[in-house]
Formats: sequence, C-alpha cells, structure tokens
Amino acid sequence: MAGRFEIHRTGDDSYRLRLTDAEGNTVAVSPTFKSLATLRDGIKAMRENAATGIVVDLRRQS
Repeated sequence: MAGRFEIHRTGDDSYRLRLTDAEGNTVAVSPTFKSLATLRDGIKAMRENAATGIVVDLRRQS
C-alpha cells in the first residue's frame, strides 16, 4: 500500500493535511488551510514537487 494524504477538519472550520507512509506513520503535517480548495492545491503541489525536490543538507560541517 502506498502512502496517503489524510484531510482533517480543525475546530475552527479550517483543514489540515497529514501525509502518512504505507505503515500509517505520519511523514508530514501541513499548516492550516482555510478552504478545501487551497488544501487540494497543497496536495497537488506536494505531488508535483516531491518527485523532483532537491535535498539540501543544512547541518553544520565541523
């Protein structure tokens, strides 16, 4: 089973997105979205950028 995007409604009529892996572990949690339309745009952006995202290691080198 692949990971999944879970949409959660917050108490103030906003929405939050949680990305889980195949085992159900939380991989990422989004900021709050004011509407389902903007949340869906966030999912689309994550799908498009995840495959082509650049890894940047910001750890300090000693």
